[in-house]
Amino acid sequence: MNNSEFGFETQAIRTQLERTQFQEHSVPLYLSSSFVFEDAEDMRASFTEEKDRNIYSRFSNPNTSEFVEKICKMEGAEAGYAFATGMAAVFSTFAALLNAGDHIVSAGSVFGSTHALFMTYFPKWNIQTSYFDINEPETIESFIKPNTKILYAESPTNPAVDIIDLELLSVIAKKHNLILVIDNCFATPYIQQPVKWGADLVIHSATKLIDGQGRVLGGVTVGREDLIRQIYLFSRNTGPALSPFNAWILSKSLETLAVRLEKHCENALIVAEFLEKNPNVNSVKYPFLKSHPKYEIAKKQMLLGGNIIAFEIKGGLEAGRAFLDKIQLCSLSANIGDTRTIVTHPASTTHSKLSVDERLAVSITDGLVRISVGLETVKDVIADLEQALS
Repeated sequence: MNNSEFGFETQAIRTQLERTQFQEHSVPLYLSSSFVFEDAEDMRASFTEEKDRNIYSRFSNPNTSEFVEKICKMEGAEAGYAFATGMAAVFSTFAALLNAGDHIVSAGSVFGSTHALFMTYFPKWNIQTSYFDINEPETIESFIKPNTKILYAESPTNPAVDIIDLELLSVIAKKHNLILVIDNCFATPYIQQPVKWGADLVIHSATKLIDGQGRVLGGVTVGREDLIRQIYLFSRNTGPALSPFNAWILSKSLETLAVRLEKHCENALIVAEFLEKNPNVNSVKYPFLKSHPKYEIAKKQMLLGGNIIAFEIKGGLEAGRAFLDKIQLCSLSANIGDTRTIVTHPASTTHSKLSVDERLAVSITDGLVRISVGLETVKDVIADLEQALS
């Protein structure tokens, strides 16, 4: 039976390295920094890439290759490369493809460290970024310049859970000959496949839902083979590679991604519906709530609504702090996508260094709270949120 005929879960479980002479059922760890050669000719042919083989774990490793292959199959991508962290994936992807004088057009709603890359570090190399309002996609083309090379967005966004039409972005990118790069971290390959909608590259922080248990760091970029080739060569020389141990953990985690996501999303929808009815909440954003302004787009391009909810507490900044102080069961953490439910108040923590105007520009109000809904008994999560909101 052709592997391409298998379903998502089967691909996630049965995409494995070839068994060794020991006939193991579970793929072993390949904790080796380097690999040996048969003779001088074998070594020469390997370094000139006449042979496709492992040389050094900064370049490739069996565990890393298995993890990347799984993500490629899940995303419908041609090739990929795995990184030590999600931000290593973001930085290396842009650094490999951009030259001094190039320009990025990005949604303004991006992860804080990505924003720092665009605004603080890339300008040192004469790489500029223009932000568009994710809720005003009709303005995107007005930001495109002759030197624009990449169109970039997250969907859903962090932390406000905004949605953008990936198909529309693809049409714009193709019209202007841009590379479309999508951060798919909040959705995962199970919920959304941006390549299907025309993305050239897809980035994940595997630290989040792909790991799913808050254990290891990792990142991955997959997409067009010609672009991945450039990213691979850059990364082979600069060294942001994923460790074999973390790759092994993440590859095993993918085996349960679908079943975990089904429960995460089931719990998240119940929590979102509870929050909508709570008198101490002004508004709730969750992609599969009909009240979400981009509900129809979310339903078109996402299988499920994800596990992230953004809601606004009445009372602003102080109410947000008081809410965190009253939390008992849920965790106060900067991570997301864990088995444990996590709550964060961006205005007083992750985005506290931004001005009020800068926060509002990316939909972060003083009372905004982000919840990463976990796998606990959902009534227990609701009970904790209810007492904290009171």
